[in-house]
Amino acid sequence: MYGKVTGACLHGIDGICIEVEIDIANGLPQINVVGLPDTAVRESIDRVRSAIKNCGFQFPLERITVNLAPADLRKEGASFDLAIAAGILLTSGQIELPGMGGCLLVGELALDGGLRPVPGVLSMVDAARRRGIRRVLLPLSNVDEARLISGTEVQGISSLSELGTPCKRGLTADGASLSETETESASESFAREVLSARPDVPAEVHGPVAASDDYADVIGQHHAKRAIMIAAAGMHNLLFIGPPGTGKTMLARRIPGILPPLSDEEALEVTKIYSVSGKLGTITRFMRQRPYRSPHHTVSAAGLIGGGSIPKPGEVSLAHQGVLFLDELPEFSRSVLEVLRQPLEDRKVTIGRARASFTFPSGFLLAASMNPCQCGFYGTETAEQSCICSPLKIRQYKARISGPLLDRIDLHVEVPRLDYTAMTDKRPSLSSEDMRRQVLAAHRRQQLRYEGSFMRFNAELGGKWLRKYCVLPPEAEDLLRQTFDRLRLSARAHDRILKIARTIADLETSDGITYGHIAEAIQYRNLDKSYSL
Repeated sequence: MYGKVTGACLHGIDGICIEVEIDIANGLPQINVVGLPDTAVRESIDRVRSAIKNCGFQFPLERITVNLAPADLRKEGASFDLAIAAGILLTSGQIELPGMGGCLLVGELALDGGLRPVPGVLSMVDAARRRGIRRVLLPLSNVDEARLISGTEVQGISSLSELGTPCKRGLTADGASLSETETESASESFAREVLSARPDVPAEVHGPVAASDDYADVIGQHHAKRAIMIAAAGMHNLLFIGPPGTGKTMLARRIPGILPPLSDEEALEVTKIYSVSGKLGTITRFMRQRPYRSPHHTVSAAGLIGGGSIPKPGEVSLAHQGVLFLDELPEFSRSVLEVLRQPLEDRKVTIGRARASFTFPSGFLLAASMNPCQCGFYGTETAEQSCICSPLKIRQYKARISGPLLDRIDLHVEVPRLDYTAMTDKRPSLSSEDMRRQVLAAHRRQQLRYEGSFMRFNAELGGKWLRKYCVLPPEAEDLLRQTFDRLRLSARAHDRILKIARTIADLETSDGITYGHIAEAIQYRNLDKSYSL
C-alpha cells in the first residue's frame, strides 16, 4: 500500500514543502525513515506510534517505509509528526481525507495525540501557497500565524483524533460519502468552528518602543537629533560618543519612532524571521513596527549573528529592517564586534555548516554608544570632576573598537554634557513627529530616484550608482579632496561622506549636492582621526 501527503520544514528563514511518502508492505514489523532526517525527525516515529494508539487507531504491524523527498535535502525539526501520522493512517485505510494532494500538514505530536505548535509556520505556509497548495492543517496555536498568508484555507486541530471526525473524513454521520463541494463546505464549517473558539489576540510587538518615547522629551542635544534624522533618512549607521548620563541610550531608543512603517514585503520578511526564531508570539497581523534590538554586551558571536548546530537567526537578523543598538560598544568582546563586518557591508549573514549553508537577511541601522574613556569623563573635565584614566588606559579603551569596524559607521556624533541653563530651557524641542515628517519625505525622494533598482536607501549606494547620484560641484569636490588628504581617510570613508551628503540634500529637498551638504557630512567624520587606530 502506498500513500503520499505534504509536509514542510525550514531552510534558513524559508519554508520548503516536502513530500512524505508512505509504503506499507508485508514483512517483519518495523518502520524506517529515509531522506536525510535529523535526530528530531527520526525520534518522531516513537511519538507517532504512541499518538496513533492513544487516539484509538491501530498502528500497522507491518514493514513501513517513510520517505521524505527530495532526498538530498536535510530535514530538521518536529514539524513532520502530523504528516507522518496522517500518511500512515491514510495508507492503512483508517481515515479518508479528500483533497490531501492539495493540503499541507504541519505539527508536532504529543504521546497522547495532542498537537503542539512548531516555529516557522509562516514561512512554511508561504512556501505552500507559492507551490499552489491552498489548504493547511496544523495545531490550533499556529492558526493565527498561518492566517497571515492570504489565499490559504487554514484549519486548526488540537489532537490527531480529530482527523477521524466525519467533517474531516469526507463522510456524513451515517457513513455516506460527501461530494467535493459538500466536503469543502464541511471543511470550511470545521475551520470556522475551530477559529471562532479562539478570540483574536493583539499582535505582540517585539523590541517595543513605547508610544510615549518622543524626542520632544530629550532636552537639548540638537546636534545629535540632527544626526539621528540624517541616519534615519538614509538608513546610515551612527555612533554616539559622550560622558555618562547625557542621553545616548535615550536618543537611540527613539529612532524607530521616526522611521516609516514596514511595507508589505518588508513586513512579511521580518515576520518570517521572528516566526522561525520562535519569537512571534500570538499574533493576528504582520509586524508593522520596525524592530528594535538591544543585546547585552555579554552576547556571544553566535547570539549576535546567528548560529548553532541548526542555525537560527541572531540579533542582527532580528533587527532586520529596524535598529540594532549596541550600548557601551567597547564593552563587547572584540571577537564579537568583528563579526559585524559582513552584515554591515553585505546586509546579510551567511552561516556555513557541513551539510548546508544558510543565509539570513540583516539589513539594519546600527546605533552604538560609547564613553570617551573607561571612566567616562575624558575631554569633559570640570573643577569638581576630572578623568582618572591614564593615557595608556584611554588608548586601550579606544583600541577595543577596530579601525575597520569604525570605518563602517557613517556618522560619529558627540553627545556632550548639558549645563544647568540647557537643562531648564522651557522652549519646545523638536518632536518625533516633526522629525518623522522630514524622514518620510526623504524616503519618498529616494524611492522615486531608485525605482526599478535593487536599492531603497542612500546607504545602499555603491559603484556606478554612487558616481551617478553623488555628483559634486567643483567647490565641494575641492573641500572633500582637502579633507581626504588631511584626515587620511579610507576609500570607504570617502564614499560614506558622499552618501551622507546625498541624504542631507534629500532632507533639504535639493536635487544636487552642494558645498554646504558636503561640509556638514564631513563634520560627522571628524572623529576618524582621533578615534581610529
